[in-house]
Amino acid sequence: MDNVTEKTITMASEGDIDSFETIYNEYSGLVHNVAFRIVRNSDEAQEVTQEVFLAVYRKLKTFKFQSSFKTWIYRIAVNFALNYAKKELRNQGSTVEFNNNTPLNKAIDSIDETIEKEQHEKKISTLLEALNPDQRACIVLRSLEGLSYQEIADSLNINVNTVRSRLKRAREKLVTLREEMVKNEM
Repeated sequence: MDNVTEKTITMASEGDIDSFETIYNEYSGLVHNVAFRIVRNSDEAQEVTQEVFLAVYRKLKTFKFQSSFKTWIYRIAVNFALNYAKKELRNQGSTVEFNNNTPLNKAIDSIDETIEKEQHEKKISTLLEALNPDQRACIVLRSLEGLSYQEIADSLNINVNTVRSRLKRAREKLVTLREEMVKNEM
């Protein structure tokens, strides 16, 4: 994230497309990753990512350099992803998603590795889906993105103690679910 300077942000806020493209190139992967971890679907994460960057473009003039730009982008991304996930929960209830994105034509040597990786990702996905969107966002930002409690609080626009309690509850729930998974595997 070294290419986004204060000058780049200022120029983008004044309408410079090349500067905004620099911002997009630096942060789109991060935004997509956060969105994917919260909404749990690549197409929906891409949609959230697009919405986030439309919002960033519109709100760029309001960025006051009082927090880090990364934290500001995280806040927008997490808020959009959470709103999207909550809307989907209301609209769809609980549905089972069939994912037919398994790569074809893999070399025989990598099949075992691919299967193992998919099983691991499925376990992580199952565990994350068991959390409510607010808890999931905190876990994603802390465990997968490596943000500090204060950065999470800033990103979600909540109190640090709320972050701590959400993480505590989420971890307790994940430990319980993981223990159940281990018992079922035996």
